[in-house]
Amino acid sequence: MKIGIIGAGHIGGNLTRRLTALGHEVAVANSRGPETLTALAQETGATPVTVARAAQGAEIVVVTIPFKNVPDLPEGLFDGAAPGFAVIDTGNYYPRERDGRIAGVEDEGLTESRWTERQLGHPVVKAFNGTYAQDILDRHRPAGAADRIALPVAGDDEAAKKAVRDLIEELGFDTVDSGGLDDSWRQQPDTPVYGLREGVEGVTRALAEASPVRPEAFRG
Repeated sequence: MKIGIIGAGHIGGNLTRRLTALGHEVAVANSRGPETLTALAQETGATPVTVARAAQGAEIVVVTIPFKNVPDLPEGLFDGAAPGFAVIDTGNYYPRERDGRIAGVEDEGLTESRWTERQLGHPVVKAFNGTYAQDILDRHRPAGAADRIALPVAGDDEAAKKAVRDLIEELGFDTVDSGGLDDSWRQQPDTPVYGLREGVEGVTRALAEASPVRPEAFRG
């Protein structure tokens, strides 16, 4: 599969490592330019590209950049992507630590991924936002393993959600459908499932226990 990854931080970098190891063709980009990704490219065999070219021919595009920077992505970002491509949003809103106040979240009550979807102009699937980056490398397990952990996945486009869930399961994790994007508050920061390392049953229970009230520490 051809996969574009926008953002080469902890999550983006480790997804690049695992996906190339599984034989996928990965193009990776960051805000500083492809020349800064030489080491990652040499390590993994991924192709470093500009952000504007990251989605070229991609069947799945991963957007894994700071929340506040999503509106700065170039117009026409997805021009040239493969038909029916899916977009994974791994982002989280940290108003006090990094992002400042985002009116769409604070005033309109949008979930974080709904806001991101509006900025991108394309449906997104929320995944990996509560996953420890190192777990992508260290905690993958074969299907059926007793200690295989599950990740929640939210989205409105069922075909895109299936493509993302299939990829996550190939990466070595089970998945739990956490609903549509308007339900994705269940996996935002400081919810019971955020950072949880449990299987399907534990993740399903944690999603059910979530509160729609945004915690004070995560308000701008």
